[in-house]
Parts: sequence; C-alpha cells; structure tokens
Amino acid sequence: MSALLPTTLRFLGAAGTVTGSRYLVEHQGRRLLVDCGLFQGLKQLRLRNWAPFPVAPASIDAVVLTHAHLDHSGYLPRLMADGFKGMVHVTPGTADLLPILLRDSGHLQEEDARYANRHHFSKHDPALPLYTEAQAEKALTHLRTHAFDRAFEPIPGLVASFSHAGHIVGAASLHLTSEAGSLLFSGDLGRVDDPIMRPPDSAPDADVVVVESTYGNRRHVPASGDGELAAAISRTAARGGSVLIPAFAVGRAQAVLNAILRLKADGRIPDLPLYLNSPMATRAGRLLGPHADEQRLSDKDLRDLAEKVRYVRGEEESRALNHPVYPSVIVAASGMATGGRVLHHLKAMAPHPENAIVFVGHQAAGTRGAALVAGADRVRLHGQWVPVRAEVCSIDGMSSHADQAQLLAWLGTLSRPPRRVYVTHGEPEAADALRQAIQERFGWSVSVAEHLETVVVRAGERPT
Repeated sequence: MSALLPTTLRFLGAAGTVTGSRYLVEHQGRRLLVDCGLFQGLKQLRLRNWAPFPVAPASIDAVVLTHAHLDHSGYLPRLMADGFKGMVHVTPGTADLLPILLRDSGHLQEEDARYANRHHFSKHDPALPLYTEAQAEKALTHLRTHAFDRAFEPIPGLVASFSHAGHIVGAASLHLTSEAGSLLFSGDLGRVDDPIMRPPDSAPDADVVVVESTYGNRRHVPASGDGELAAAISRTAARGGSVLIPAFAVGRAQAVLNAILRLKADGRIPDLPLYLNSPMATRAGRLLGPHADEQRLSDKDLRDLAEKVRYVRGEEESRALNHPVYPSVIVAASGMATGGRVLHHLKAMAPHPENAIVFVGHQAAGTRGAALVAGADRVRLHGQWVPVRAEVCSIDGMSSHADQAQLLAWLGTLSRPPRRVYVTHGEPEAADALRQAIQERFGWSVSVAEHLETVVVRAGERPT
C-alpha cells in the first residue's frame, strides 16, 4: 500500500451547511474521524443524525475533535452507541467542556422526548432521544488529552498536533502529517479582536487545507457589537420591557455577560438586573480561570462575572423569569433557540411588544433563530404557534467566528501555498464567497466541498 497522507478525505458533514462537522480520513487502511458533530437547523439536515452513519462506526479507529461545541462533538455518544470503540483525542480545554455539553445534550434530548410524549405533539409514538445522558457519560470515558503543539499519533503512521484556534476554550486547528504529505483542518477560527479569547495561532504549512466559512461572506464592523447591544437594551428598558438574549452556553454567553457588565460600568445602559439562565453556561464560565493561557479576561473581569451576574439555579426561579416584574436582561441557551430554557422564555416574552429578543451569533438555516431574524411573525414552540410581537434584532459584531478578512489573514500565514484548499462549514453563499476571495487573493486551487465527496491525494499530484 502506498504511503500517502491522507489516502482519502471524505466530507461526511459541514459541506454545503454550517453544521454537522465530520471528516473521514483514511490512511494506510485505518480510519480517523475528524470531528463528530450534530446536524442542526433544517429538517433534512437534522434527519441525518438519525440516518445510518455513512461508514460502520465500528470500522473507525479513532476520533479527533477540534473543539467541544455540539456541531463538532455532539454526535459522539450516538457513534459509540452504534459501535465505535476507539479513543477520542482532544485538547485539555475540550476535555473539560465535553462533560458539560454532552451530559446536558443527552439530558435535554431525554427531557424533550418526555415532554413530546406527555403533550402528544411528536409524529413519533413514542418520541425517542437520539441518545441518553448515560450514553453521553460512557462516551466521556474514551477521551485522551493532548497539549497544544505536542505531537501524537491517533492512528499508525499519522502524526497529529493541535494549535490554538481562539473561538472558545480548548478550540484547536488540527494538523495531520506523515512522510508523504500533510493536511490542515482550521476548525472554527476565532476573531483576532475577540474580547475574551486569544487570537488563533498562525497556520502550519500543509498540502491540503480545509477551512471553515461561517462568516465567509461578511466583515465584522470593529466595536459595532457593544454599541448595538447598548442601544437595544436602552430602548427596551425605556418602554418597560425585558431583553432576552439567546446565546451559546460555551463562549458567547460569557462574552455577552462581560460586554453587558462593561456597558453598565461605563454608564451606557441602565443598571438592569442581569440573569444567566443556563446551568451549562454557568459551569462553562467557571473554566475561564483555569484556562487563563487561552483567554484575555483580567482577574477583575472574572470576579465581576462571578459576583455581578444573577445565576438562575432551579426550575422555579427559571419559570419566574418568564414574566419579570421589572425590566431585566436574560441570557439563556441555546444560541439559535433550538432547545433549552430559552424556549420557555421565548414562549412567554415573544408575544409582548415591549420586549426585545436579541441574537448575538450566527443563525443556521432552518433554526428558530434564523426564522425570527428573518422577520417571522410567529414561531412554533412546544407544539403550538406563538405570535412574535417583540422587537427582534441580530448583532453580527458579537460573533466568535473570524470574518472573511480574518479567515484570509489566517490563510496568509502559511509560508507556502497549499496544493488545494477546501471550503466547508458555511452556508452555500458564504462558502462560495470565501472560495472566490481565496482565489482572487492568493490564486490557489480552491473549491467548496460537497457532501459525501471523496478526495484522493497522490504524492506529488494535486487532489482529484
């Protein structure tokens, strides 16, 4: 067998969409799965979570995760339940976050199935979870941790290393190499100007580069996020309403809280009560201190997050927030309003015009968040249609993803041109915009990856 790296690369997810990150690398008869994410958003995408995996899970020798967000890690318990028995290679930060996210994901899926069965709004009888909390717990026993910039061998003949990607604690770009060539996965790249996370490391040279394109067709306006957030909170408070901010529990929730505390301290918004209603986000926030080398927050910032935010503990306190007696700011997961406690707040607050719903991150096609940002006048929640009369706004300037200019700058740190670049993890328009920008800026061979496309790499040749 020819010693090639990789023999094949197959795009099992995040091709033509911004979700379901899964890449299968086959090298010298072994299989390595890079990322193991859930498909979210459009129904035809979510159905892929229930379809048989494109290859037998038992035939996969190892998994490497670039970071802990569920669109990169959340399918892992199902993969293991269906037969995968290998090790899962992660950074220390990802190892700390995965217990929080996967346990919560399993719990919520069981909870949603019970709720659907109790209220009879599922088409399936009975409604079943994709996996259980116990299955998530089992998956955590297979983690193997590796420090950044330290080589390890997930499968024989393939040497891997992680470099900092910014974005969230533990997020990494993944470099794979052998004597025959190299492959680089960007993972989700953070912003150079992110207020919490350090910027991504320079890109290590590689023959083939797989780059994300979440914001491949946009440019963030510097410092625009805080101003838009301050304006939304101030005008909502002036009309006696409350602000609901759906935010990803890991990364964005902490960044939003920090931004609101800064706005309060600077006198740019009223001193409203600030709530975090997400047990997962509460636990994730505690990891910022232990991973100080990956983030920029000062000791004072960390103390303010601990002392000046009201953390919602139980279900009774959560229910009380559905109808706050005075203007408040409520941050709750999930960021695209696909599940979690934010749905109960949305159901209670969306019908009232004095309130505001503020989105602070990318909204994948087919999610409630995308529908609301697009101007939907009603949204389906727990089996019933709820009218939307509250103000809805979206603040792109607070995203934790690199924009087009920053993605190009990261690619520009390569000291030699790659043989081929594949653009993934973006909606079609964003992915193609980044493809064109790469071609125009660098003149490299670049294409947008297609779902289930297989790329063969031969030594001394371009991929076919």
